[in-house]
Amino acid sequence: MPAHLRAFSLRTLLLTALLLSSAAGHANTTGYFQHLQTFHLAPQKSLGDFYMYNAMEGDQRYARMIDASRQQARDGLNKLANLADVGAARLQTQLQQQWQLYDGELTTLMAALQKQGYTDLQPVADLAARNRQLLTTAQALYDALQRMDDSAISAQMAATRELSVLMQSIAVNYAARSASVGASFSGDSSERPIEELVADFSARLTALRKQPGNSVAINTTLDGVATKWRYIEGSLRNYNEKSVPFLVNKYSDSIIRSLTDVDAIYAKSGSPS
Repeated sequence: MPAHLRAFSLRTLLLTALLLSSAAGHANTTGYFQHLQTFHLAPQKSLGDFYMYNAMEGDQRYARMIDASRQQARDGLNKLANLADVGAARLQTQLQQQWQLYDGELTTLMAALQKQGYTDLQPVADLAARNRQLLTTAQALYDALQRMDDSAISAQMAATRELSVLMQSIAVNYAARSASVGASFSGDSSERPIEELVADFSARLTALRKQPGNSVAINTTLDGVATKWRYIEGSLRNYNEKSVPFLVNKYSDSIIRSLTDVDAIYAKSGSPS
């Protein structure tokens, strides 16, 4: 083979290898974002379901939901192992340690509730504080992943996932009030009042529904989210008038499932940022 052809072939092989390496790295980061989203939601849901478990006097439905959330959190964390970035890997290790502490405290509280029928307020406050710590570290890891690859997920996917996390925060906040432990026991790391969280969700949902590139499938699913949201929005805004924790818990779970479907559609469509 002539020298110039050999040189051309070598350049082509090198370019192909670089492109494949870049694509693989992009795919890995996209997967890491998904696993982190799974983790981000799971501890919050476990806390909200613990409040429901407390309020409903040890109803085993909520015990099963808590166990499912704990397993999801473990799975999400395990899939975040072996991060190439040193800073991100350090945060993942920190998150693992914080999760183990939270999980242990949750186990202790559930055992106490089952044995004596009630829990002291201070351990519950400690659990909520531990939950907020988890969310703060999870957000720091999210920021680190973005620095690794800021094009791994689209703006629409990010907005949808943030909306899911916000819905879970609202559900935890409402459950905390309904369980008579107070708003300071909620899992929202920003510690914003529930009225502000509700207004924020409404505004973000409206903005997402107005995205010009939305497909029919996305709009249909978001219409369903809006219908469910309207059904509980009044109760959330007027939480002091009539408490409906079972209803809010049920509909918030359904809203988050629908938003997960929207996220998947955005991912398949390769929605631009």
